[in-house]
Order: sequence, then structure tokens, then C-alpha cells
Amino acid sequence: MIIIQGVTEEGKKLRPSDWIERICSSMTAFEEQRCLSLAKTIQPCIVGGEKCLVVPRDLETKNPQAYAFVMSFAAINKLKIMEDRRHGNRALGE
Repeated sequence: MIIIQGVTEEGKKLRPSDWIERICSSMTAFEEQRCLSLAKTIQPCIVGGEKCLVVPRDLETKNPQAYAFVMSFAAINKLKIMEDRRHGNRALGE
């Protein structure tokens, strides 16, 4: 997993504070039953007391547009990005 923190490289919190929810909602889709379904690709998470966005390692191959959008957002806003290197039960949603 790739973890995008809600803190810039300079240590400032990104505003608006609901940026993770906004990105997650932009990844929702309408299913055939005409109801909204949340994307199972990215997830909000709290790591070390900070709000973060968790991006699966395989998003780049499964949905290149979504991956490019999320990573571009992180780069433009100079957000801290780290990899979850844990495996098995300790990993964040592998």
C-alpha cells in the first residue's frame, strides 16, 4: 500500500481538512442498480494519529487514471507519501 499523509513536506496540514473524503467520493461509481458504490481501491485511514489516504499497490495497473489523479494531487500539494512495508495481518488492507 501507498500511504498519502494529510501533511505537506513542510509539516503543514492540508486544507480543506476533508480532502480525503472528497477524493474518496470522487472515486465512487454508479452501479447497474443505480446506487452509489464506494470505490474499493482507495480508503481513508488514520496512521500515527494523522488522517491518510491508502492507495493499493496495484491501482496503477488496475486503474491508471485513478492512480494518476491521486498521485498528481499528492505531488501538487506536496503531501508526504510513504509505503506500507508490513505484510500479512499487519499490512493495511493488502
